[in-house]
Amino acid sequence: MQSMKPNHILLVEDNEGDIFLLKEALEERKIVNKLSIARDGLEAVDFLQMGIVAADKDLPDLILLDINLPRMNGHEVLKFIKINDHLKRIPVIILSTSSNDADIITAYNNHANCFITKPSELTDFFIMMRIIETFWFGIVRLPNESSV
Repeated sequence: MQSMKPNHILLVEDNEGDIFLLKEALEERKIVNKLSIARDGLEAVDFLQMGIVAADKDLPDLILLDINLPRMNGHEVLKFIKINDHLKRIPVIILSTSSNDADIITAYNNHANCFITKPSELTDFFIMMRIIETFWFGIVRLPNESSV
């Protein structure tokens, strides 16, 4: 862990089964201290805008973003994040069932930090989450609030 600040993930996902699996995987590891959930793109944008208004106090350290979301899709949410000076440094992992080349290219063109196709097997899902946590909260140096 790199700072005294609790690790905070924003999960933007509309599939309740995937939300449940991700929560289980995170609770098992105990690296993430706070998980916020937005169930559609507009809810995610509202959450992030509230974090900006609160002087960045409740902004996530990492965003896990699905592409196929109601009301505003993941590509639109990603664009919103990456053009906003208060948000653009937050790493965004696209976590989608899609393996479509067009989705992958669009995600990287919009500055996604990585694109992961959700594993279909439960064991693989837990392994994926362990690797994400280890990499983003154990290896990578993320900017802290005072350096932004």
